[in-house]
Amino acid sequence: MMDLPMVVRVSDEIKIPLSEIEFTFAKSSGPGGQNVNKTETKALLRWNLLESCAIPPEIQQRLVRKLKLSAQGEVLITSDRYRSQDRNVADCIEKFKKLLLGASQKPKPRLKTRPTRSSQEKRLSSKRVAGQTKKMRKSPKDWD
Repeated sequence: MMDLPMVVRVSDEIKIPLSEIEFTFAKSSGPGGQNVNKTETKALLRWNLLESCAIPPEIQQRLVRKLKLSAQGEVLITSDRYRSQDRNVADCIEKFKKLLLGASQKPKPRLKTRPTRSSQEKRLSSKRVAGQTKKMRKSPKDWD
């Protein structure tokens, strides 16, 4: 297997030791011909978020809310894009980084806004037009 860094650096605050990440391999689907049937190139990354001590508690709570975790609190990522195990492991790590980086971002607070006067007038005029259209569908004796 290729040389992996000892730490997966997601951001300045999130650095996950490789000892917390477990890789398993399986037979892959997809391209590769008969080679696919005999080599285990599909990589499966497992990382237990709940047992990790590399994540600050505030970010950990945000990740628990945003990520889909297994019953044991694990993040599972697979890759069988490539025909080599090493490239699939690297692909899993890249997917893992993107996933954690996206989920760890602090959401922007919503700014309260009010509808503009023109949007209110446009809404009311469209309601008037719709009302007139419905009124015209009635028979003349019901107009009053």
